[in-house]
Amino acid sequence: MTNGSTDGITDGITIGQAAAFAGVTVKTIRHYHRYGLIDEPRRDSSGYRRYGSTDLLRLVQVRTLAGAGVPLAEIAAILDADPDRFAAALIDVEQQLTGRIDELIARRDMLQRLAGGDRALLPDRACALLDRMPGLGFTADDVTTVREALVLVRALVPEGFDNYLAQIERGLGDPRYVSLIQRCWRAGDWEPDDPRIDELAAALADHFLTDPSLLPVLTGLQDRDDGAIRYELLTHHGEDQKPAWARLTVLIEAHLCSAGIDITYQTPAD
Repeated sequence: MTNGSTDGITDGITIGQAAAFAGVTVKTIRHYHRYGLIDEPRRDSSGYRRYGSTDLLRLVQVRTLAGAGVPLAEIAAILDADPDRFAAALIDVEQQLTGRIDELIARRDMLQRLAGGDRALLPDRACALLDRMPGLGFTADDVTTVREALVLVRALVPEGFDNYLAQIERGLGDPRYVSLIQRCWRAGDWEPDDPRIDELAAALADHFLTDPSLLPVLTGLQDRDDGAIRYELLTHHGEDQKPAWARLTVLIEAHLCSAGIDITYQTPAD
């Protein structure tokens, strides 16, 4: 019995035993063979692969590097390198892994921010603005409306986004303007022919004329060939669900135009 067991070890171990000893699967070992990371071992008289201690050592080395995140395509060169190149290669892999870790952390942070909806698509300055609104009497729906508008402005006119935020920040510091904007949000539930829309449009236009810095002008649109399309997307967002807003927008623009101020998009001259 002792001699038979010794002969079995001398002849090597099966792929299943090698997998068990190295803590991998048979499929993984075959995968390593395909990549050329482990030489094909000799076969016994029955045609089965037999792995010796050198094969097992190599298998453990490959498994360890792969488990550490080293790409399989790079493992052979690292294992076959001299000590100095081996150390340098590991430092390079460490740097790559650090970069991947930073990327994963950033993705995790993004997922956590997604719990706040579209807030993940906005910078901290915009989120701080949204956080101010409930304290000024805006409803959750109002905040959602503004958040959606900010996401669209940032996507469609990124070069004008900071100026747009500054306009909103100034507006939130103006109690009369805040009251008018809150009435605008309520107007979305009115009928399009409600006479209050005419009154509200006139009041807003008068306030814009008193303080032109509050005019919703998007810096950068005039310099874009497709600025008209972007302007329409931004100006008319949400109007399909709330047609009263469409009429309100038209009336405000008409009041301002009669006063010599045209905030609608104009095609740049050739």
